[in-house]
Amino acid sequence: MQPGVPSAREPTPAAAWAVAAVATLGMSVSYVDRQTLAAIAPSVTRALAIDNTQYGWLLGAFSMAYLVGAPVAGIVVDRLGARRGFAAAVVVWSLVAGAHALAFSFASLFALRVLLGMAEAPSFPAAVQAIRRALPGARRPLAYGLLFTGSSLGAIVAAKLAVGLDATYGFRGAFAGTALLGTLWIPLWLVVTRRFERAAPAAAGAEAEAADLEGPPAPRPSWAAVVTSAPVLRAIVAVVGSAPLMMFVLNWTAKYLVDAWHVPQHDVGSYLVAPPLLFDLGAVGFGALASRRPDPSPGGPTRWRPLVVAMSLAAALALTPLTTSPAAAIALFAIAASGGGGLYVLVTNDMLSRVPIERTSAAGGMTAAAQSLAHVVAGPLVGWTIDRTHGHDAALVALGVAVVPTTLAFIAWPGVRRGGAAG
Repeated sequence: MQPGVPSAREPTPAAAWAVAAVATLGMSVSYVDRQTLAAIAPSVTRALAIDNTQYGWLLGAFSMAYLVGAPVAGIVVDRLGARRGFAAAVVVWSLVAGAHALAFSFASLFALRVLLGMAEAPSFPAAVQAIRRALPGARRPLAYGLLFTGSSLGAIVAAKLAVGLDATYGFRGAFAGTALLGTLWIPLWLVVTRRFERAAPAAAGAEAEAADLEGPPAPRPSWAAVVTSAPVLRAIVAVVGSAPLMMFVLNWTAKYLVDAWHVPQHDVGSYLVAPPLLFDLGAVGFGALASRRPDPSPGGPTRWRPLVVAMSLAAALALTPLTTSPAAAIALFAIAASGGGGLYVLVTNDMLSRVPIERTSAAGGMTAAAQSLAHVVAGPLVGWTIDRTHGHDAALVALGVAVVPTTLAFIAWPGVRRGGAAG
């Protein structure tokens, strides 16, 4: 074989990027299914007589289940492999998402949100494992940026598809229709990951991590070691600060527009596109920046300037009470979402560059759990605050400000700025 020419058995760069692209689509499917409730929240809450506090608990129900399931799912996916683990998860959560059409009360919908959160827990751990094994280190930040666009793409699709189905068939038809998307994704995933089942390493040395989505033969470290490693702990802190902001932007925008600005339900879909779109641009833009200027070595010094820029953009949400129109408010939501996307990508890339590849899904599961923990606490608290203050201003200011101290703590975390891989 000529040097630099892939063998028939060795995956090509195009095949590796195809894995990243389809993993991103898988995240999109997961977000369509989880965001359908947010997109049609006014219809669902009205039909089932659900108030704002109960709606916050519905958001928290998914997150509570995800909180418990994500760390366990990360360990399971590290053992089972991303290919099989991701496909099995999509089958299960699609069935649960479709069952939302049968909800008849707050209690039944709460139970279904718990089941959906458990079923979707493997999605992020499986996706980051797939990307880390398929692509070399210099390309991973951009791929992580692409991956995070899956959430906003899913929110965009849910905003249009679910609202349209709700208008035509009611909220039950919306839940049933959006749940069908997973059946289109599964065969695509199985095809693009087939060549990575037992592929040989592309090169020797630090980047010779076998492109094997079925899981490496090396022994896995303990769950306790993942939890207590400094790179994972500081990533958890950063995620806890930024996740409530993104939770509000992705889950409360429809209700915010209807309740605060009296925007008609049928006009809400157009407003819902901007924040997820800017989240995409932020994730890809900051990911591309990190790929062009990668760390000098895995786990090298943390580049703090991009983090400060992303933090500042995210904190712009606190300025929303100063706006005088729904369009201006959504513009600030979009700016904040771009910063949130940047923070997610930069924190994830920094963390994963510092943990052994055998910990990839477990580490990703821990940050996913941290995100869910933030949602569990923030969801009902936001709903309670809105009900008690009869407005959204206090919640918006608090969510925007919370990003600052947690990001600064991530940057200044002792003993990590020049550390190598976590042991």
